[in-house]
Amino acid sequence: MAQEIEIEFKNLVTEEEFTRLTSHFHINEEDFISQDNHYFDTPDYQLKEKQSALRIREKNGTYTLTLKTPLKEDLLETHQPLSINQSESLIKEGIFPKGEVRDVLKSLSIPYESLQHFGTLSTSRAEIPYRNGLLVFDQSSYLQMEDYELEYEVKERTSGEAIFLELLKDHQIPLRQTDNKIKRFYLEKLKQDRS
Repeated sequence: MAQEIEIEFKNLVTEEEFTRLTSHFHINEEDFISQDNHYFDTPDYQLKEKQSALRIREKNGTYTLTLKTPLKEDLLETHQPLSINQSESLIKEGIFPKGEVRDVLKSLSIPYESLQHFGTLSTSRAEIPYRNGLLVFDQSSYLQMEDYELEYEVKERTSGEAIFLELLKDHQIPLRQTDNKIKRFYLEKLKQDRS
C-alpha cells in the first residue's frame, strides 16, 4: 500500500509577501507547474467530520487519488495512481475504482458509493530544497477565490517547525493560522452554499 506520513508547516502570505519570497529564492515564472485538485466528500460531509480529505491530483498528465486521514498531529496519506478513464469516471459518474484508497474508506465506514465530486482547486506551484526539507510556493484559485501560501515539508517535526518559524521571522512575515487547502475550499463552498 502506498502510504506516507505528511509533516508540513504552512502559512498564508499576501501577494506582496509571495512576490518578495519568490524573488529572494530566485524563482521565476517558468519554475511554476500547474496542478488541479478535484475534491470529493459525501453529501453530508462524512470525510470532513473525520478530519479527512479525498482528492484526485491531476499533474503533468498523471492522476493520483489521495486520501488524507489524521495520524496524531500529522496526516497519513494513502495514494493510488489512476488512469485518465478512472479519474473521469470518478469525477463525472461517481464510479469509485478498486484499490488501497477504497479499502481505507471501507475501514473508516465511509460509503464510497455516495462520494461526490464537489469542486476543483487549481494551484500553480514551485518547489525548492531548503535545509533538509522542501519549500513550496503555491498560488491557488478556487470558487472565485485566490490565495498565496508558503509550505515547508519535512521528515522531522521539531527541527522543521523551528526552521519554518525562523524563515518567516527572517522575512518579516507574521505567522498566520492557516487551514489546509481542502479546508479553505470547504469553508468557501459552505459560505457560497449559504448565500
